[in-house]
Amino acid sequence: MKQNPISADSREPIRVVLITLDHHMTRAVEEAQTLLHTDMPGVNLRVHVATDWDASPTALQDCKDAIAKADIVLASMLFLEDHIKAIQPDLEARRDHCDAMVCCLSASEIVKNTKLGKFRMDKEASGLTAILKKLRGKPSENASDDKSAGERQMRMLRRLPKILKFIPGTAQDMRVYFLALQYRLAASAENIANMTRMLVDRYSDGARAESRGPIVIDAPADYPETGIYHPDIDGKVATDLSALPKVENAKGTVGLLLLRSYILSGDTGHYDGAIHAYEAQGLQVVPVFCNGLDMR
Repeated sequence: MKQNPISADSREPIRVVLITLDHHMTRAVEEAQTLLHTDMPGVNLRVHVATDWDASPTALQDCKDAIAKADIVLASMLFLEDHIKAIQPDLEARRDHCDAMVCCLSASEIVKNTKLGKFRMDKEASGLTAILKKLRGKPSENASDDKSAGERQMRMLRRLPKILKFIPGTAQDMRVYFLALQYRLAASAENIANMTRMLVDRYSDGARAESRGPIVIDAPADYPETGIYHPDIDGKVATDLSALPKVENAKGTVGLLLLRSYILSGDTGHYDGAIHAYEAQGLQVVPVFCNGLDMR
């Protein structure tokens, strides 16, 4: 991908803070920072992990300090009451003073802090904003109905940015929110980098606005919803069982259920170790992943 680099020269640094539940995104964020260095060298991208806060008060304070200084904030996968209480006041206090705040895939108290231009999630749903409610779906006693609802929500998530593209005004900020969701749900290094480019290019304000374009921002990369993973196959991900290495005279078969989010972010050391350990015992391993497992 050819980029038009932005000179770091004397431009004001842009502090982007990502807050999430655990460490599975850490490697992807570090790789995304490397990718951004070529075309947005002034962007400082850092991740803070909620599961560290109980064991380390210093980690929690570091996150609070980062939010207080952040120009762009992305918060996701924050559902536990302790995590919400720890960080909600800081997000609310910073919301109206930063360039952009995206809160998603979290408890409603966290999501309501979203602010992108004129689009806010702390207002009563009306007009286009009411579209967001459709993504929540309704619980069903029938498992197959739940699966269909999930598939419908994902189709809608992909379709809405295409529709909103032609509607002026606040709809363009809503479109950015839906695109951010797509980037975040498939949080590879490339998607995190492009999500950051999108937010910086659209919302950087004041002296930081000099970092807006020209820049190439790729659409969210599309990955299989379900498939197989193996560290020894080309690309590590496939959709056909025939791609798996065969264990000669296998004593049996072991199926492993994996989280797609860990695979896309490159946090697979524990998976690789388990797969190779089973194979060393003469077992055929079928490691499969499903996006739905990440959202349970």
